[in-house]
Amino acid sequence: MSCDKGWPEPIVRVQSLSDGGATLIPDRYVKPPSDRPCDSSTSLANVNIPIIDFSGLYGDDREETLRQISVACREWGFFQAVNHGVSPQLMDQAQQVWREFFHQPMEVKQTYANSPTTYEGYGSRLGIQKGAILDWSDYYYLHYLPCCLLDQNKWPALPSSLREVIAEYSRQVVKFGGELMKALSINLGLSEDHLQNAFGGENVGACLRVNFYPKCPQPDLTLGLSSHSDPGGVTFLLPDQHVAGLQVRKNNNWITVKPSPHAFIVNIGDQIQVLSNAIYKSVEHRVIVNSNNERISLAFFYNPKSDLAIEPVKKLVTPERPAMYTAMSFDEYRLFIRTRGPQGKSQVESLKSPK
Repeated sequence: MSCDKGWPEPIVRVQSLSDGGATLIPDRYVKPPSDRPCDSSTSLANVNIPIIDFSGLYGDDREETLRQISVACREWGFFQAVNHGVSPQLMDQAQQVWREFFHQPMEVKQTYANSPTTYEGYGSRLGIQKGAILDWSDYYYLHYLPCCLLDQNKWPALPSSLREVIAEYSRQVVKFGGELMKALSINLGLSEDHLQNAFGGENVGACLRVNFYPKCPQPDLTLGLSSHSDPGGVTFLLPDQHVAGLQVRKNNNWITVKPSPHAFIVNIGDQIQVLSNAIYKSVEHRVIVNSNNERISLAFFYNPKSDLAIEPVKKLVTPERPAMYTAMSFDEYRLFIRTRGPQGKSQVESLKSPK
């Protein structure tokens, strides 16, 4: 346990529960039957999210690649990106340094314990509701952009290569994010810089959440991360290459994503759904855990400048398709998940304009 630092209850590290050899999970982690991974909405074993080769954007296959991106964003809200420009070796190094961090002694990790004020640092829960049912995971959250929030002293000092590796990794993912924003804009019939400008141009936000899912003695009763849609702009997930866990909701079924080697799992966040006037979809997803293997993933969030009002793009609002959402800044919007934790798609639904 750790001191509360603003949390409503003492923090228990899930990794400590797992390493302690518990055969039963505490009641705080037991989900209601309808939310458990073995519920009636079965997972489809032979289905996967679309896989898109981004090298096609820069050659003769440009139009077809743009079409694939458009279909994925409209129908799935998720896709896997390969040949995206981020170094495969760097992706491997990024996962390795974080795995080494989570296997540091607990007293080392505890020096980075976070608070619900900013969430930056080493954490084990989302939301500050007392008595909430918790997820079976620990995490580390850090800022990369804007520069005024970047403080590498808040990043782990061990392993010694982590800060250098993650700085370069973040730089390359941000570059890929800018290229994707162009494609998303073009597919909406907008100028290629429209969505980027709506995010604040060069003043975007970017942050990393590294998720650590320890082995779980009763994986059928809990989740590593509860069902939610991402509150930000676009998420670039570097999944564990050896252990599947991410599930995406599609037609009331849960699809377990099968990661392709050195692919990013990319998903549309709520801010892009709002800007596109729901042409693009942010989609619910969750994470399952297992009893045999730990799992680690890196979720990189590409977000709007936090104080800008985000609302449907005027060109996408017509008499036939009126504005579906009211304006709200990302600062205001993300308070929801920071206060209540993951809650499906209830937040973006609450923004819908009155009919």
